[in-house]
Amino acid sequence: MAKTALITGASSGLGAEYARQLAARGAHLVLVARDRAALDDHAARLRRTYGIEVEVLVADLLKPRQLAKVVARVADPERPVEMLVNNAGFGLPLAFERNDIEDEVEHLRLHVEVPMRLTHAALGAMLGRGHGRIVNIASVAAFIPRSTYGACKGWLVGFSRWANGRYAPSGVTVTAVCPGYTHTSFHERIGLPPGQEGVPDALWLNARDVVSESLRDVSRGRPVSIPSLRYKALVALARFAPPALASRLGERGR
Repeated sequence: MAKTALITGASSGLGAEYARQLAARGAHLVLVARDRAALDDHAARLRRTYGIEVEVLVADLLKPRQLAKVVARVADPERPVEMLVNNAGFGLPLAFERNDIEDEVEHLRLHVEVPMRLTHAALGAMLGRGHGRIVNIASVAAFIPRSTYGACKGWLVGFSRWANGRYAPSGVTVTAVCPGYTHTSFHERIGLPPGQEGVPDALWLNARDVVSESLRDVSRGRPVSIPSLRYKALVALARFAPPALASRLGERGR
């Protein structure tokens, strides 16, 4: 297991769950998010429960100077990061034509530019040591048309597939994790209370299971991880769906 893992978007949701499970496996942590109070509270509980070291790094990754702080921390050869988890993200309504274009640009930057920059910083240090893990949190939306969210996640999957093939022989693996609908605060942050997302109960996953299964795939060096059999099957079927039907499926939920 990684000696030190840096996780973005670590104050809640999947990021917080990655922190818990990695801490339980003995990893020290660097937690990155915008909310200092939430980070400090989470860090204190992790230290108390697991006896590991937790560094808090408060940063808005859409602000260049704050992103640069995180890039520098990832690349720091004196404090090596053995695992990078690119998890930070947010959602927008699916009606691209009605969304503010500046919101869409920030959405693109956080889901594409930020993980690309952090991956680049991590690779330099990890390749020099000959080992490391990079985890990019994507989505099953990468395989099913879903506005610009699916497009961003599709880029992340394609990039991770290529990077894993390119760098795994040198000891650094890159895995795109593609969860389906998962019980976190993600949907609430875009204004949807629990139970109002328009998604059948059978399609919802538990964050603990998503993270546990994805970490197994990461440990095996797989380029893509799709937690749960139901979503593996859905993604396989989506490959054969006519574009119009795939697009309608992608409109389910918000």
